[in-house]
Amino acid sequence: MGAEQTRRWESGALAHGVTDPFGQGPLPWLRGADQYFDDTGLMVPWYVDPALLPGARRAQEPQPRPVLGRPRTSDDVGGQIKGFAAGATDLGGSLDLRVSVNPPQEFTVDVYRIGHYGGAGARHVAASPRVSGLVQPAPLVAGRTVSCHHWWMSWRLQIPSHWTPGAHVAVLTTADNRHRSHIPFTVRAGRAADLLLLLPDVTWQAYNLYPEDGRTGASLYHAWSEKGELLGEPEAATTVSFDRPYAGAGLPLHIGHAYDFIRWAERYGYDIAYANATDLHAGRIDPTRYRGLVFPGHDEYWSAPMRRAVERARDGGTSLVFLSANTMYWQVQLHPGPDGQPDRLLTCTKRQADAPPSVLWRELGDPEQQVLGIQYSGRVPEPVPMIVHNTDHWLWEGTGLQDGDALPGLVAGESDRYYPRVPLPESSERVLLAHSPYRDAKGAARHQETSLYRAPSGAYVFASGTFAWSPALDRPGHMDERIQRATANLLDRICKVH
Repeated sequence: MGAEQTRRWESGALAHGVTDPFGQGPLPWLRGADQYFDDTGLMVPWYVDPALLPGARRAQEPQPRPVLGRPRTSDDVGGQIKGFAAGATDLGGSLDLRVSVNPPQEFTVDVYRIGHYGGAGARHVAASPRVSGLVQPAPLVAGRTVSCHHWWMSWRLQIPSHWTPGAHVAVLTTADNRHRSHIPFTVRAGRAADLLLLLPDVTWQAYNLYPEDGRTGASLYHAWSEKGELLGEPEAATTVSFDRPYAGAGLPLHIGHAYDFIRWAERYGYDIAYANATDLHAGRIDPTRYRGLVFPGHDEYWSAPMRRAVERARDGGTSLVFLSANTMYWQVQLHPGPDGQPDRLLTCTKRQADAPPSVLWRELGDPEQQVLGIQYSGRVPEPVPMIVHNTDHWLWEGTGLQDGDALPGLVAGESDRYYPRVPLPESSERVLLAHSPYRDAKGAARHQETSLYRAPSGAYVFASGTFAWSPALDRPGHMDERIQRATANLLDRICKVH
């Protein structure tokens, strides 16, 4: 599409991605000029005009184009290839992929499992034959809710029982090799493990603006006006559907934070099982079977069943590890989809003018600090150093850090802190491990804190209070050996607790 049409509306990736200083993160099948704007690591769709990016270099540079022979990412205007599937399945199960291809042509599916794999970041585990592609019906729209539940199944992926559970991505490529898109999914396993990693698919869907077409797409943050302008929360959706592709490249915002933790943890051999937040909500997993639950990325939206399950696990001795900020902020409800499938619609009224009062956990009498030990404070306009404290604590052992030392760029995106007037969880010990000043977008003085406490059950609860912790584990350009060591100290202690 032309530059004029591009400027008519801003994509959701542009609206949100530029506030995430780490973007999606490097993935082995996404390396190339068609995905990365510059050396900051910020990933934006190929069709976004670089001149629109805040802080972009003003030099007249040519729009990045794919390397010859390399497919470019599909966009939601042309819908060259887009697809979705259920968010998770079990070993021995199957996954139905629903894919739209425009113009109609055959396509292929390559499946990758995320992991360290000698630094490659993923392993190719399956490939489809050529699959017939068609243009699926237009998304159904009810109010601001967009759903593709009526799309035909395109291909069924059988999950062999010998596969390794984990985070996977199906990469869709058109037969002419011109366009590509992605479908992330999780393979669960029934076995117990030391740690259970929970991928935040509820939060991912809250941010999903599909389709980014300037007309019909909507998330819990944005929707489009009749003129193609990007509207804010008062005009956004109150209900969004899981039955639709993710916008842009087909990868959720912040998914790279989860992949950063996975690559690092698998490199060092931690015993990990995998599930999604929707599995926690539906009771498909028993969190008390694990020594620790790990929440690796931005995990803002929680249903009551999710929170109660985690509280029961903590009170039964299961430790909790929250590696991002702004966790457990909004309370949401999950409802059946139009076809009767459970938990396919996500509702959060937020602050719309014609909706009931907001549903912040803290405004409902259940502040998130009662689980996390700290809670959301605000956005961090630019990354600032994390100032460490209580470095004689075992979490900082072996890092070489002293009180007052600064870890550059470790407070970024959003931050949490301790609220003295908000009740704390019961604990036998509690410590704040960082206290980092910064200024918000209005210039007001703020600070971030990192928290650890031990529940009466013996469970540890750690909250990093920043978006930058997971990228510091295994994100090129952001890795910090001291954060890696501190995280290892934490997980080692959790895994050895009986």
